[in-house]
Amino acid sequence: MTRRRSHTQAPPAATNSNIDELLGAWRISLDPGLVITALTHRSFAFEAGGIEHNERLEFLGDSVLSIIVTDYLFKKYPEVSESELSRMRGAIVSERTLAEVARSLNLGDFILLGKGENLTGGRKRDSILCDTVEAMIGATYISFGLDTTRAIVETHLKEHLENAVELGRSSDYRTTLQEYCSQKSLGEPIYEATGSGPDHERVFSATVTVGGVEIGRGTGPSKKTAKSDAAKHGYHTLLEQDKSA
Repeated sequence: MTRRRSHTQAPPAATNSNIDELLGAWRISLDPGLVITALTHRSFAFEAGGIEHNERLEFLGDSVLSIIVTDYLFKKYPEVSESELSRMRGAIVSERTLAEVARSLNLGDFILLGKGENLTGGRKRDSILCDTVEAMIGATYISFGLDTTRAIVETHLKEHLENAVELGRSSDYRTTLQEYCSQKSLGEPIYEATGSGPDHERVFSATVTVGGVEIGRGTGPSKKTAKSDAAKHGYHTLLEQDKSA
C-alpha cells in the first residue's frame, strides 16, 4: 500500500491582488509598478530572486511623514513646548498608530510576503504594517510631491492629529505626571511595583504616590507598563482635584 504524502500548501504571497481597490482606499492613483514595490516585503523579494523591495520607499516615507506631522503640530499648537510637541509627534508617527491606519485600509491583504513571514502571521504584524504605510507614503511623495502627500497623510491620520494632545500625554504618562507635579510644586512621584503569577504569564501591579498620598494604581505585563498605567490614573486624579479645587 502506497501512502500519499501530505503537503501543506503555502499561502499566497498576497491575499488580495486588486491594486485598484487598495488605491481607492488610499484615495489617490499611483503607478502600479511603484505600488507593487511599496507592497513588497524583503522576505518575498529574497524568495523571488532578489527583486526590489520596499525598504528604500519606507526610508523616504518615514522622513516625509515626520516633516508633515511636525509642520502640522507646529502650526496647530503655537503655545505648546518642544518637549510636548515631540511626544505628540512620536505618538502619531508610532508603529502602533501606523498599524491602525494600515488595518483601516486592509493593507495587510495586499502585502507581498515570503512563505515564512506569511505562515507566522506577518500580514498582521504591526512592524510590517507600519513599514508598508511608510512605503506607500514614500511612493506618493515620489509621484506627486509634498503638498499632495500632505493631503493624503492628513486624511488617513485625521483622527490621530485631532487627538494629538491626549496621544502625546498617553505615550509617556510618567513624564507628563512628572512635569505636572513640578509645575504645581507637588513633589516627586514615587512608584512601587510588584509582580505575580508564573514567569510566562507574569502580571505586574504598580502604585504612584505624591507627597505621601497614593494617587494612582496600574497593571501591565511589565513593571514599565504597570507604572505607566499608574501614572496615567495619577495624572487624571490630580487634574480632577485641580478642577474641583
